[in-house]
Amino acid sequence: MNVDPGRQLHAIARLTVSIRLAVSALVLTAILLTAALSSLLWWRTAEATSRQLASTINEQIVAAVRKEVLAIVDEARAAHTAIRTLFLQNVLDTREADKREFVFLSQLQSQATISWVAFGWPDGSFFAAHKLGDRRLEMMEISLTDHPGQRRVDEYDVVPGDIEFANRRFEPTEFRVADRTWFKTGLTADEPQWFRVSDHPIGERPSIAFAGPIDVYQERQGVLAVIIEYTRLARFLSQLEVGRTGAAFILGGDGEIVAAPDKEADELHPARGEQKLLPLAQMALAKAGDAARKEAWRGRLISNNAAFEVALTPLPFPGWSLATVIPEAEFLGPVETTLRRLILGLAIGAVLAALASAALARSVIAAPLSRVVGELRHVEAFALEQVRRHPSRLKEIASLSGAIAEMAAGLSAFRKFIPADLVRALLRQGVEARPGGSIQELSVMFIDIAGFTGLSERLGDRVVPLLSRYLDIASEVVVANGGTIDKFIGDAVMAFWGAPQPQEDHALRCCRAALGCRRAIAASGLADDLGQPLQIRIGVNSGRMLVGNIGSELRLNYTVIGDAVNVASRLEGANKSYGTQILIGEATERLARGAVVTREIDSIAVYGREEGFPVYELIGLAEESGGEMPDWIGRYEQGLANYRERRFAAALADFEAVLNERGHDRPAELMRDRCRQFAAAAPDAAWRPVATLTTK
Repeated sequence: MNVDPGRQLHAIARLTVSIRLAVSALVLTAILLTAALSSLLWWRTAEATSRQLASTINEQIVAAVRKEVLAIVDEARAAHTAIRTLFLQNVLDTREADKREFVFLSQLQSQATISWVAFGWPDGSFFAAHKLGDRRLEMMEISLTDHPGQRRVDEYDVVPGDIEFANRRFEPTEFRVADRTWFKTGLTADEPQWFRVSDHPIGERPSIAFAGPIDVYQERQGVLAVIIEYTRLARFLSQLEVGRTGAAFILGGDGEIVAAPDKEADELHPARGEQKLLPLAQMALAKAGDAARKEAWRGRLISNNAAFEVALTPLPFPGWSLATVIPEAEFLGPVETTLRRLILGLAIGAVLAALASAALARSVIAAPLSRVVGELRHVEAFALEQVRRHPSRLKEIASLSGAIAEMAAGLSAFRKFIPADLVRALLRQGVEARPGGSIQELSVMFIDIAGFTGLSERLGDRVVPLLSRYLDIASEVVVANGGTIDKFIGDAVMAFWGAPQPQEDHALRCCRAALGCRRAIAASGLADDLGQPLQIRIGVNSGRMLVGNIGSELRLNYTVIGDAVNVASRLEGANKSYGTQILIGEATERLARGAVVTREIDSIAVYGREEGFPVYELIGLAEESGGEMPDWIGRYEQGLANYRERRFAAALADFEAVLNERGHDRPAELMRDRCRQFAAAAPDAAWRPVATLTTK
């Protein structure tokens, strides 16, 4: 039996109810539950008071630890700045041993939390002052010239207001500062930065180091590091009172323990404090995830049938978090004992009411909204063809579903003006529609029609079908090879590879697309008004370029800009000079080497640049040629090498051999004519084998 769709919609419209009525029903249900739950109010009040007490304890601990960590960071920076200033002002020379020892030891004495002050020279020599607890210091030096493979150690006793020399010894060592990350990075950096350090000349000592370069008169002298061992933090944590039986820990970004309470810990005594609550802190960090690194997190964990309140708070050092673990029984035990029976009785009623409310909300509101949200997800992903209209008993939801369907229909009209695949890729990556970008290594390609200006003048508006077919073919090949079409500029097509989706083989994909465009245009039978096959020119280049949303707040274009892009455009135009169809830059040839067949055409300086660079003709794919290089390519490149070495007679013979084999080869003809000219009149000593292009 056939049913009229209009009658169905009319019947649905009569059955729909206002969303306000549905919400009112839910509110009425909530009011009925309030009577039963009001008896729990005083328990909630007691619980809130107890938890507030725990929160206050935690806030006090967090404030103390944050202050201490900030003080440690500031002390390290201050010590590094003070010593660095002495070096920069030439008050202290890095090789003045006596002054250097005095300055390093004074910093250790004045800054209570600093464990090491170290300096490494570019030749691999190493010098450091090290604190040995609170009553002893040591100076150590590792020289690659004096006593190689030995570590000289001078120990000092700390006395009130001074230090006294105790003894000197030499020890074998395998420590090499040149192998340490803080030294290698600092030697090439511009500013000091923080590092995690574990390997020291005396062995494994987990630490953090503030290290950076020292330059005097713009000459790099070495790397200065101020190091703080974790044991200093462990001693500080032991001074905190975390309830009666709780504990505080400092954790790293991956959950590793940085410091646990230990009042005996120092540079001589590794931290061995009580850590039975540590697994709970690490469990909380894993549960909180990345959110704990940005903002405070609190939660409740169960271990051995006991509940614990765990709080995580980011600290001023990158990646560190403070974890406090307090047994819940300390502040909730009495309350829970009193109300256990009452909660059990009310739980049954609460569960029944919750089930009834959930069923009502799901059937009337949640399910229809879930379907509407699904359609919004399609719009968000720009999958407009999947959007459907969903009737609902709620008028507002039915209207919302209809509006979404109409919006999708309206957006579909713009598909021919914007690349839908590009929009989807940008949405998947969360790229916002506002100006911005990043520097990445990509490959870019420019294609245009040879002689298009004259062709368009002769054909007038009849050029549109020809141009449309040509752009369709080029676009299909670019998309098939994973490229992003940037824009059409008259007869020119600009496309790039490697963004927005990363592509490790972007250069090879770009080369495949260039060869594919050449084949597709040739096979299409497209011809100009004179009946000649349509000829194209292609320029390809790879390199670091800015990619992103370029433009203004009113209008944006996801595109690439930079010198590498300009070179690709110039290479497309250079085809005209060399009689080639596809020219690629040096970086593209290097990235795609082995997978493509090329020949180096010449070294050119494109319009607007003085320095020259090699340019290559893309001939084909290596897999299509069986991996064998044609003899004439080797002979051409041999001639190019002779030409660059000013052996013009030999080069002339090589280029003529190429022409004898191929019959016609415009690059060989061009190079042959140059060699004849230089063989007749040798260029001066300032001559460079670089061809300068005078046009764009």
